[in-house]
Amino acid sequence: MANLASTYRNQGRWKEAEELDVQVMETSSRVLGEEHPDTLTSMANLASTYRNQGRWKEAEELDVQVMETRKRVLGEEHPSTLTSMANLASTYRNQGRWKEALELMVECVQSRKKILGTEHPHTKSSLNTLHEWQRERWF
Repeated sequence: MANLASTYRNQGRWKEAEELDVQVMETSSRVLGEEHPDTLTSMANLASTYRNQGRWKEAEELDVQVMETRKRVLGEEHPSTLTSMANLASTYRNQGRWKEALELMVECVQSRKKILGTEHPHTKSSLNTLHEWQRERWF
């Protein structure tokens, strides 16, 4: 079901993706537990669907929950935690919360450089995003 939801997201079929995302998240939470990595991934997927629909508050609530839980369960420097951090930064940016978005993305870039190295694709992607946001904000 998660794969089908992903396909729907990639096709822009947001309502169908959302319905499956919710179902996957609820099932995963019930069967695996609220803090299981697969449950957190399903929550992050639902947050992504909300972001793509411009439903920023709902996306933010899930993004915060996923990031905080991953910090506690996986650790602050785990790659999945850093992905959650980047997602939340993106949600903040789309809400016009530039200061929070930039601060969080700077933290994400610094941690990715430290943990993954400067040449890792995730580090490079976050760094490019940060530079793009800085240009948008100041020009």
